[in-house]
Amino acid sequence: MERTLIILKPDAVQRGLCGTILSRFEQRGFRIAGMKWLKVQEVLAHEHYAEHKGKPFFKELVAYITSAPVIVMALEGPSAIAAARATIGTTNPRDASPGSIRGDFALEVGRNLVHASDSLASAERELRLFFAKEDLFDWDRVTDPWVFSG
Repeated sequence: MERTLIILKPDAVQRGLCGTILSRFEQRGFRIAGMKWLKVQEVLAHEHYAEHKGKPFFKELVAYITSAPVIVMALEGPSAIAAARATIGTTNPRDASPGSIRGDFALEVGRNLVHASDSLASAERELRLFFAKEDLFDWDRVTDPWVFSG
């Protein structure tokens, strides 16, 4: 079982696509281990996009992710990182397959709706940036028979 960080970016929030996008993940079989609505502060944005520091688009990334509220989620499931990225589609929406989130709803790289961790190491780092350990739900500890356990 893996966990991955998903961010519904400002364009997803502004366009009213959060429910639709969340539904895609739930329909795919992901479980939500954590979710927050927040406005990313500049310091956190710099930490999140640290691997892109020095690149020409870094300032634009930071300005965009801090421009409006986002929804951050910790999703879990088997091969969650690869499965989430397949559900989302390629970074450039013009190359994304129909049926993927970006293929169906996005038009340009700079406004591609969703961020997803790209590796296990990135997922672990990014989840720590946005969630304290106690903020994440442990589905393995569910004992109530009325709660769906997947």
